[in-house]
Amino acid sequence: DCRQYTNRSCEECLKNVTCLWCASSRKCMEYPVRRILPPADLCELRSARWGVCWVNFEALIIAMSVVGGTLLITLGVCCCCCCCKKKSKRQVLGGPDKDDERAAREREKRRVRQEERRAEMKSRHDEIRRKYGTV
Repeated sequence: DCRQYTNRSCEECLKNVTCLWCASSRKCMEYPVRRILPPADLCELRSARWGVCWVNFEALIIAMSVVGGTLLITLGVCCCCCCCKKKSKRQVLGGPDKDDERAAREREKRRVRQEERRAEMKSRHDEIRRKYGTV
């Protein structure tokens, strides 16, 4: 039973992993396993100790949030770098890029239209030459 360590030291209380030490009231109590964090009416987060005496729950939550956030940001940056690297590798290897494909289609359309115009102009000129007998 954790209550037997009440009004003793934090180290004695936390030798049992199921115990929670409240520094403000110097109480040793069972850790409320049904909840992740101990409720405020049981013990304030800044006074609650579990596992080790030198870290309170408030500092533990802040530290875990910073570490978790850093890991998420690092993971996001790595994913972005990998995607950019794959895209640039595809372009270096000559893989078709959507913009390049679109530009090539537009160039081909312009070339075909220009050839049609040239043929049309040539036929008009030939017709004019025949009409005036300059052929």
